[in-house]
Amino acid sequence: MTPLDAIEHLVGLQAQTPHTWYAGLWARLAGFDPEVVARLLLDRHVVRIALMRSTVHLASAADALALRPLLTSVGERSFRSNFGKNLAGLDLEEVAAAGRAALDEHPLIFSELGRELGKLWPGRDEASLAQVVRAYVPLVQVPPRGVWGARGRSAHAPLESWVGKDLARDYSVDEMVGRYLGAFGPASVRDVQVWSGLTRLREVLDRLRPRLVTFRDELGVELFDLPDAPRPEPDTPAPARFLYDFDNLLLSHADRNRVITDAYRAQDLDPEGPAPRLILLDGFTAGFWSTQITRDAAILRVRPFGALSTQDRDVLTAEGAGLLAFLAPAAVTHDIRFETPA
Repeated sequence: MTPLDAIEHLVGLQAQTPHTWYAGLWARLAGFDPEVVARLLLDRHVVRIALMRSTVHLASAADALALRPLLTSVGERSFRSNFGKNLAGLDLEEVAAAGRAALDEHPLIFSELGRELGKLWPGRDEASLAQVVRAYVPLVQVPPRGVWGARGRSAHAPLESWVGKDLARDYSVDEMVGRYLGAFGPASVRDVQVWSGLTRLREVLDRLRPRLVTFRDELGVELFDLPDAPRPEPDTPAPARFLYDFDNLLLSHADRNRVITDAYRAQDLDPEGPAPRLILLDGFTAGFWSTQITRDAAILRVRPFGALSTQDRDVLTAEGAGLLAFLAPAAVTHDIRFETPA
């Protein structure tokens, strides 16, 4: 696949952070060149925008225009539960329209947008005013934010004006769910709902049922999939992988037992803390990884959940060497260090 093909296959790549998601494309694609994606961002063929679960994803412009109307309710629900109480009595559509007009003039970060809206609604919480616009107006984070090797403020612009096209109002939730299954099936109704942030998707999958195949997992939960989707045999080897924080693989199912192990759960991580970067061995979480990169040296630290076999160390070393070459090509030395099991 090309990078754009992969981004569309995943129905958007999770991309809350400015750059760590580039490693997710590197892990998925042979010969991946980050400059290709940087150019797609600069040319407005892909955008970083709040979509599924109201979290920022890297999506093609076409997908952003199609998916955002279907997911508007997710952002609105999140706004109401977090900021809505601060703006009781306000006409939120009026606030959203004023915010869109301000951002159409030039991109702003949310603190700047809040100050502009505060001039129109003095005494109101400016952060909450800005969040109205985030919830009700499709917004993209504009470059250089997210461009490989570049830095930039998290300034926003309306999606339609940024890409020069209108939202696709005729895109159906049925098509979105079918594409989810193409990327992440077999999956349950609850899996699809957790991935998207939408509710009441049982009726959608029942409507699609004649076009799907179904299975039962070990607990008897019904799973849906596309008839021609790949379903490898259970003993098919899965190569070692270094997942970036917020990797789609970790966040696209309600039941994460297909990837997450008891050893991971035993780490008792702070749910409010930074997202860990996980290692997969044979398809399951097997440890954490981190990097320390300077101009002269790049170090990859591997902290497994248990003792590693010689073969596991060898495959992680080979994959890790490639990861360091990708993340720090100019570093004079590259070093992979295995730490005491967590």
